[in-house]
Amino acid sequence: MIEPSTSDRADGDADDDAGAPSILEQMGGVSGLIYSTVPIVAFVPVNAIWGLRAAIIAALAVAVAIFCVRLIRREPLNPAISGLIGVAICVFIAHRVGDAKGYFLFGIWTTLAYAIVFVVSIVVRWPLIGVAWNLISGDGMAWRKHRRTLYAYDIATAFWALVFFARYLTQSELYDDGHTGWLAVARIGMGWPLTAVAVLATVYLVRRAGRSEDELEARAQTDDEPSAQL
Repeated sequence: MIEPSTSDRADGDADDDAGAPSILEQMGGVSGLIYSTVPIVAFVPVNAIWGLRAAIIAALAVAVAIFCVRLIRREPLNPAISGLIGVAICVFIAHRVGDAKGYFLFGIWTTLAYAIVFVVSIVVRWPLIGVAWNLISGDGMAWRKHRRTLYAYDIATAFWALVFFARYLTQSELYDDGHTGWLAVARIGMGWPLTAVAVLATVYLVRRAGRSEDELEARAQTDDEPSAQL
């Protein structure tokens, strides 16, 4: 039986990586991260000038316009739908609270929930970044058997948890103080820029763990060759 060459396996792995959507693509890509800030940019100034009702209408109008643009450009549908639903929830809470700062309440509590879930996933030895990465790539869950790989996913997941905790602590403090304008600045400043950093850190850790895993497998095969010859 002829074994595939190393170059053939490498080419196959490259093809799989090229075909599998990245974490950033799953979130709607760079454009999706930027789109998420546009309703906020519309909401806060309109609220300051014309009041809460006009701000709600403006945010919804912008969200619907972005949704239509994404449909026309045939971008991934899930981020477009989730973005529209997210804005609808935010403006509904702002309406119920009767204050513009209520627009940010859903995002504040969501980031806390994410942080807790990510920490719990590390504690139970199923780091979410590892689960999500390998579900997207279709590589299964064999990575949990390799200590270095599992440790790398732990670090990546912990990094995301820190990002979420930082967002929650900063924005909840601004919310309690009633600084709606600074809430918008914090949401945008701690939004896609920190997400981009987290994605880059994740890619680096995962690829480094993958190389360590390949080295261990190659070493095991080398150790087995003398035994096979005997």
